[in-house]
Amino acid sequence: MAIRGAKPVTARKATKRPVQTVRCWQDDPGSPDRGVQPVEAAVPDLARGTLPTTIVTDGPAPPAGLYEPGTAEFRHWAAAEALQRSTTLWSSLLPKGVTWYPSNGKRLPVALDDGEDLNAYYDRNGLHFFHASVGGRPVFSGESPDVCSHELGHAILDALRPQLWDASFIEAGAFHESFGDMSALLVGLQLPSLRDLVLTETSGHLYRTSRLSRMAEQLGWAIRQLRPEVVEPDCLRNAVNVLFYRDPTTLPPSGPAATLSSEPHSFSRVFTGGFLEALAGIHALQARLDSPGLQQASLDAGALLIDAITASPLVPSYYSQFAAHMIEADANRFQGRYTQALKGAFVKHGILSLGSANAVAASPQGAPVVRARAVTGGGELRPLVPLGGGRYGLGEDLLVPALAETKRFSVVGSGPDVDGAASPSPDEAARSLVEDLFRRDKVDVTAVAGGRGPDSRPVSHLSHAVVREGDALVLVRRSVDCGFDVFR
Repeated sequence: MAIRGAKPVTARKATKRPVQTVRCWQDDPGSPDRGVQPVEAAVPDLARGTLPTTIVTDGPAPPAGLYEPGTAEFRHWAAAEALQRSTTLWSSLLPKGVTWYPSNGKRLPVALDDGEDLNAYYDRNGLHFFHASVGGRPVFSGESPDVCSHELGHAILDALRPQLWDASFIEAGAFHESFGDMSALLVGLQLPSLRDLVLTETSGHLYRTSRLSRMAEQLGWAIRQLRPEVVEPDCLRNAVNVLFYRDPTTLPPSGPAATLSSEPHSFSRVFTGGFLEALAGIHALQARLDSPGLQQASLDAGALLIDAITASPLVPSYYSQFAAHMIEADANRFQGRYTQALKGAFVKHGILSLGSANAVAASPQGAPVVRARAVTGGGELRPLVPLGGGRYGLGEDLLVPALAETKRFSVVGSGPDVDGAASPSPDEAARSLVEDLFRRDKVDVTAVAGGRGPDSRPVSHLSHAVVREGDALVLVRRSVDCGFDVFR
């Protein structure tokens, strides 16, 4: 999608010709005092392509035009441009025939203002964005291309690998968040103007903090005014980091942004950092190190992501399996051109132990694919593991989805010694996840709470719920959200 540079634009005189461009943001607008100017882009058509979306409004959509930032019309077209930019990229990379998860409908619904909150989420009924006033300044999460591309990334991943939705292990939820951030990275790199800016800002060394690596600066600024400890100093999350893998079952369920916890957004940063470092290595191997070369690197990295998503089995140690499958995908697609870049990045972030990475690099063909028979959705059966409900304040056992598949690579992440991290069993992983969810107060139990009374927490902050299915209590995922719970 063509963006006409990053220079300020001026309104045009009225003309009888159809409007050809709209104003939007090149990337995240950042804090209110940043002074970012909008750019112009071709009028987006959200009905176009294999992954159509629709912005849900109470009335007709505003006509295309060069609106001023701060207006509802500007926000509409800024979001529309970011959504089309995202679907255009992923449509080019996904296998043919992939469509939205069925409950989303044929066109993914997008609610740009679902109420007051510093939040955004995907819930299998579309994307939901919010607004809030912070220090007298309005913030709309759906205005940010970073946030739009991140949330749409959840829907893309759910369309391609819906089994991850109910996977009851910490690394599945964390990977969902990481894929959202990786989506924002790759979507941003489709803009020539942003590629030029990033190459200049990093002197061509992509794994340096930049406008690209700093995710959702505006939302991060807003949350920082209220809860400074839960976000990074200059953004929501930075894809350039030195975080190193640890078995998430050994981590605290939450913590300040300066530390690593098992909370999915926090733990996602490990894989996102590894991915951006791998992308930097892929870029360094291009014949051209200019803007077109950076775009090609982003497309090659995106293709490896998609290949690995379709091939990686659902196991508690998902990060290491996924990394191994990216190396396998590189052997199959690019004849091992990027293996050293991938291996180096994943070892540096502990996603693969040194021994595991070298073993996969030497023999990158895993065992045959063995898919689990049961998948979520469509009323099909799910394997469930019973957990004692009394621990969670329930009067009976809680059944938790325990879908797991067979590993194709004998690999692990780095551990405290040279042997690497131990991988928990599916049952152990499920217990650890449920413990974390209840500790973080992310489970809605109002449907089975008896006389407890209504729950005052916003539904948008409760990613899971306990529901009654027949004569049993079952834990179900309801959404993937920003998770900061600033407004409670």
